[in-house]
Amino acid sequence: MTSATLHAPAGDAALRAVVDDRQDWEAFSRPCDDASGHWESHVAIEGMHCATCSLTVEDALRAVPGVRDASVSGAGQVARVVWSPGATRPSTWLAAVARAGYRAVPAPDLLRGEARRQAARVMLWRWLVAGFCMMQVMMYAVPTYVAGPGDMTPEMERLLRWASWVLTLPVLLFSCRPFLASAWRDLRQRSIGMDVPVALGILIAFAASTAVTVQPAGPWGHDVWYDSLTMFVFFLLSGRMLELRLRDRTAGALEALSRRLPDSIERRQPDGSFERVAVRRLQPGDVIRVLPGEAFPADGELIEGETQVDEALLTGESRPLPRQAGAGGVAEVIAGSHNLSGVVLVRVLRTGAQTRYAGIVALMQQAAADKPALAQLADRVARPFLVSVLLASAAAAAWWWPADPGHAIGVAIAVLIVTCPCALSLATPATTLAAAGALARRGVLVRRLQAFETATRIDTVVFDKTGTLTHDRMAVEAVRVRDGVTPAVALRLAAALAQHSLHPVSRALLAAAPDGPPVVVDVRELPGQGLHGTVGEGAAAQVLRLGSARLCNAPSQQCAGDLLQAHLADAQGWLATFDLGESVRADAVAAVQALRGMGLHVQLLSGDRSRAVQRLAWRAGIDTAFGDRSPEDKLAHVRALQQRGHRVAMVGDGINDAPVLALADLSFTLGEAAALARSRADVVEGGGLLVAVPALLRHAIRTRAVVWQNLAWAAGYNAVCVPLAVAGWMPAWLAGLGMATSSLVVVMNAARLARSPEAH
Repeated sequence: MTSATLHAPAGDAALRAVVDDRQDWEAFSRPCDDASGHWESHVAIEGMHCATCSLTVEDALRAVPGVRDASVSGAGQVARVVWSPGATRPSTWLAAVARAGYRAVPAPDLLRGEARRQAARVMLWRWLVAGFCMMQVMMYAVPTYVAGPGDMTPEMERLLRWASWVLTLPVLLFSCRPFLASAWRDLRQRSIGMDVPVALGILIAFAASTAVTVQPAGPWGHDVWYDSLTMFVFFLLSGRMLELRLRDRTAGALEALSRRLPDSIERRQPDGSFERVAVRRLQPGDVIRVLPGEAFPADGELIEGETQVDEALLTGESRPLPRQAGAGGVAEVIAGSHNLSGVVLVRVLRTGAQTRYAGIVALMQQAAADKPALAQLADRVARPFLVSVLLASAAAAAWWWPADPGHAIGVAIAVLIVTCPCALSLATPATTLAAAGALARRGVLVRRLQAFETATRIDTVVFDKTGTLTHDRMAVEAVRVRDGVTPAVALRLAAALAQHSLHPVSRALLAAAPDGPPVVVDVRELPGQGLHGTVGEGAAAQVLRLGSARLCNAPSQQCAGDLLQAHLADAQGWLATFDLGESVRADAVAAVQALRGMGLHVQLLSGDRSRAVQRLAWRAGIDTAFGDRSPEDKLAHVRALQQRGHRVAMVGDGINDAPVLALADLSFTLGEAAALARSRADVVEGGGLLVAVPALLRHAIRTRAVVWQNLAWAAGYNAVCVPLAVAGWMPAWLAGLGMATSSLVVVMNAARLARSPEAH
């Protein structure tokens, strides 16, 4: 489905036939995680300019039978719609958006960028026309300001005014079109948006100026506002252009992701030849050939060749990662990553919505449609505030009219313009979206923008153990040897036997060996005990046993009941003992230290044996650890912390972590975590880096500071400028400059967060 399809009239039969086809709406929708049968769709809304626009679209969507929920982000211009296929169809609620005066396109389509680039070009032309005409009108207005009595004839003054009128027409008809169209749309919907006072101010200024130009001695006074009108439009368009650039910069990470997949790929045919086919035709089990420079179109495994891959946008890992087919190498590749060097053959494992790539895009789309609590509050305040603006403008005009009708009109225009709450509506969403975009470029996906607000109140961080603080593989923690044998030699001998086994213990011993293992012959696996074989050749050959304490006759003092151990023996008897444990993530200690340095209490909560949990907690630098905890026990533990007044962040990865992730005030999970865990988490770290936890918490504190700075600025600006405008001390042109500057300050302050946060 293309965006052009959705731009068709709402009642068009072709629209219903295309949009309501399941294969088409599945392209921008996915089933809800709650097994309710509802679907969640993300569509981009075109034509939005303010917070009241988002409220209008939300009201239109929620009024459709079968739509359970709708949320529209004014800053991201993305709508999240939860609906039931049994009660409605996409064409129905898309038509409701069209009747409200807006256009909806699938989020993936809009993110292709063409629509946004076209809108940016049109906006640039409107800005250029407004700027050129403003300069000419100002040139004609200057003589009337500086001329003394008798310096200018009435005919010359009228000529300059008519010239200004002619130059103002393109501004009114072309540059002002978005404001006028938006205001008319709001009025038709019996709603008041932020463009209504702006449009009224523009029209009143032009109409009154035209009346004075036509009839200088009429009842409208002698002042004209062509210069103020053109200047205001230019300033307003300047602010909106910068706002648009910030939004595009914030959406850049998502757009970059959306364009990662190729359109076609070479697929192997039954006869061994390769044919280029569309990516959507791939199925699990297909073998494809990926050339250097191409992106992998699906999740799969290398079956031939070796290369390096770029997963920076998906996992946050900035370094090229090696991938090699066969034993001993990492063969898995993920959709959206780039093949950097070699030609490889890949067997497709997952396609389409089942890939990690699709999950990441869905998470980012969800974040773009989310609205923090402060943004929702601003939305609720916007409408009554705008009504009060219109009433204040009318009251100010009525107060000044008996004394000077021309001055009364100028005061009304100034009040309408200066009180436009654009800065207030932008304060929170622009800031949080900029922060989320910066984190996304680091591989950290914020599913709910409300997480930034919650993160600033966290005082306790609880980690799961297996798969979170540790890898899913084992590691050698200690080596004890008999006299005359070094640990390195013992590891090489053990690895010689271990390379012939796929057991996790064998994999750990092989990974710990300092050099390549020696030659081994006549290897036999003894079920339930270990391995037996001859290492070396000729006179240097020695018979070794690797496995249990019983097999190797290990002395009792070398055995520990609470540790996983492997033993090595030769013809002389016991030779070495290897203590094994879970492999701690490389950045676990740094993450814990960073959290403790922020004054947070760190805990470890696991279902594993208590002694093993305590030992790992000591290695990671965690003081408080609890083992032997079932999923129900974990829930009770976090609930007890919350009941004592703590704000808890949970970091987990497994299916059994999903309930406690949902209960926690803030939840993190890693990119390789179970799908259910990711669906319950507020933040997903694509690269599996634990240091992302303290990094996000620090970034959230920065984000909160910027949000409150923006809110304080917006409130202070209105508190100062509104009385000045009502008192008649602020001309219309200065009101326009003040309003545009206020929005510009908010946008630029938020843009500081669009820079990448501190490196992980």
